[in-house]
Amino acid sequence: MRQLPPLSALRVFEVAARTGSYVDAGRALGLTHGAVSRQISALEVWFGQRLFVRVGRRMVATQAARAFAAEVSRAFDRISAAADATGKPAAARLLRVSAPTTFAMRWLIPRLPAFEAARPEAEVSVTTVTTLQDELRGGFDVAIRRGLGGPGPQFWPQHEAIHFLPEKDVLIASPSLLQHHPVARPEDLCGAAMLASETRPRDWADWLNAAGLSHPPGRWRVFDHFFVTLQAVTDGLGFGIGPLPVLERELQLRRLVAPLPGISVERPGYHALVPFDADKSASLEALLDWLVAEGRPAGQ
Repeated sequence: MRQLPPLSALRVFEVAARTGSYVDAGRALGLTHGAVSRQISALEVWFGQRLFVRVGRRMVATQAARAFAAEVSRAFDRISAAADATGKPAAARLLRVSAPTTFAMRWLIPRLPAFEAARPEAEVSVTTVTTLQDELRGGFDVAIRRGLGGPGPQFWPQHEAIHFLPEKDVLIASPSLLQHHPVARPEDLCGAAMLASETRPRDWADWLNAAGLSHPPGRWRVFDHFFVTLQAVTDGLGFGIGPLPVLERELQLRRLVAPLPGISVERPGYHALVPFDADKSASLEALLDWLVAEGRPAGQ
């Protein structure tokens, strides 16, 4: 007979280590905080050592426990795959996606019906964040974030980073604004209202540098978040800097115009972040493949 830890406790332990929270583990498994704590304690007795330690008000997995949890998670993945191969009926699967607000509204959500039609067993739930510095603390299957210089482990050490969407910044404006303030060259921005975002402080500076302008030609108006800036640009209150292809649909519908498309600033783009110890179901793998396919430039 194999000397196995108590399997019910293993499941609770794996979820607690993956989410980083007894409360979140209990919510995911339909258990009370006390029930989660008792299962973890039973596993600690079996091992003869602590698996979680208290840090402030949270119980945090030890380094050894995190390594063990990753192996347990992979074992559960293999069991799930074996069950699928044996003919387990397809069950509805909720996929939780965390994404920046503008990206979710302008790129992801309009495309989701196509994915859900192709994968009827998958239901995608999207939650949004308003800052890219939002701490990655679990509660999702996939987190989508803009690159902060590259996808290396120094940026997201506990996650597999899958680059799926390149990005470049261009000048954007509403058609109504361009009717009375046309722009054919960068110098034509003289005297214009330049709308910026606190969450994207380098957008204008980098674009002006690419345009060969050493000084801002217009007057600034700064908003706290980009989705607010984008609405102000759409309403014709001034010029902005916007990302493509995230805003491609807005350009196609003529809600926005890119008056100087040849002047752009390349950005690292978007990555899908998956915790290394996540439950990588067939539905999750299909979502990741779909993101890569959707982000692939036309003709490739």
